[in-house]
Amino acid sequence: MCHKERLVSALSRATAERTVLFDEDITIGRKGFLSYLKALAGSNIVKIVPASASASGLQANGKGLRVVCGNHQSYITDGAWLKDKTLFTFCQVRVSPSYAVMPNLGGNELADALSRVLPFTDADDARPVLQCVKVVQKEGKLTLIAADGFTLGELSLDFEAGEAEALINRDDVKAIIPALRKAKRVKISFEQKPDSDPDVSGLAKSLVVDTELIKYSLPSQEGSYPDYNKVFPSEFIASASFDTKEMVKACQSLLAIWFDDNTKGLYRPLTLTVADNKVTIEAKEDRGSMAISAETSGEAKIAVAGNYLIKALRACGGIAEVKLTSPQSPITLSVDGYRCLVMPMRLPESKAVAVAEAVAGEAEAKVETETEIKAKGKPKRKGKGKRQPKAEPEVEPEEVTESEEDREPVAVA
Repeated sequence: MCHKERLVSALSRATAERTVLFDEDITIGRKGFLSYLKALAGSNIVKIVPASASASGLQANGKGLRVVCGNHQSYITDGAWLKDKTLFTFCQVRVSPSYAVMPNLGGNELADALSRVLPFTDADDARPVLQCVKVVQKEGKLTLIAADGFTLGELSLDFEAGEAEALINRDDVKAIIPALRKAKRVKISFEQKPDSDPDVSGLAKSLVVDTELIKYSLPSQEGSYPDYNKVFPSEFIASASFDTKEMVKACQSLLAIWFDDNTKGLYRPLTLTVADNKVTIEAKEDRGSMAISAETSGEAKIAVAGNYLIKALRACGGIAEVKLTSPQSPITLSVDGYRCLVMPMRLPESKAVAVAEAVAGEAEAKVETETEIKAKGKPKRKGKGKRQPKAEPEVEPEEVTESEEDREPVAVA
């Protein structure tokens, strides 16, 4: 027996598809049960008890629920609102009026942190480890890491002392974010594996997120996460601070003017140049450029994929700082304890440069040929014999270098 709105609120925050009641004796569909409770009228208090075998409409096993809400009474059979395709994820209803949570993290704070690293996870099922968000508790920090092989996001929050880590699948992370925004109190902990477990690999068994209404147990995936710290450059030759919203609009406008190749719009490369208190963004083949005001230090130039750059800019938000090392090294963006990394791209040689180099090569070869002819001079005549025809200088055939066609940019690992 509990307040109906409180039960509705708890079920709406659950992420599972099936609800179990009375020590897992009865299982029903969560969404259907939630819709039923929302439509239920009669009183603010709802009472749910196991139904007797004599109740009409029950299954052969006699299991079911009897729901009383004021003058309203109804019966729900075991397995109601369940279908063949309903996922086997479970949540359990627990009524505990004295239940309290001692929070160690803010609900909105954790939800915002997860939403900023979630876009960097990989959607490919062939790489299950990169489909996860790595959660690490160490040195008074709770660090969240996600990477897809081309981009990486990392965010650290102040946390309690201790050491633990877990790999949480992106689907579980995505499902829990809306629930965290509704929670008033949140406590994060790690459920460790028993010492006798032969598969102990340093990862926790699950990540436990406890709120005032519902407790989430997110299972940790098995696997070894890459050592991402080695990817971040340690030295930089240029940096710039700028407004990320202004940069996103500039990138989108430049990517929109390409229409004559087979590359997907957002996957097209953009070249960034940091110099003279501005960041210049250029599209390929001089199709367009835009300059963004920034506070800069040093000079550098690099090419990155448009979609990866926009994803990192949106995750940063506000005024972010970008640091560059070389055209072959990843760029680093950071803001307020959050940092992300974007791998660079290798651009094919532009047509204009290729044609100019070909013309210069032909002119150089022509000058060398004329120089060789002058150096040999005219052949001397011997005696009064018949004039011999003038010998033509032997010139090796030129090697014509064809200009390289545009190719799709390739990410540098």
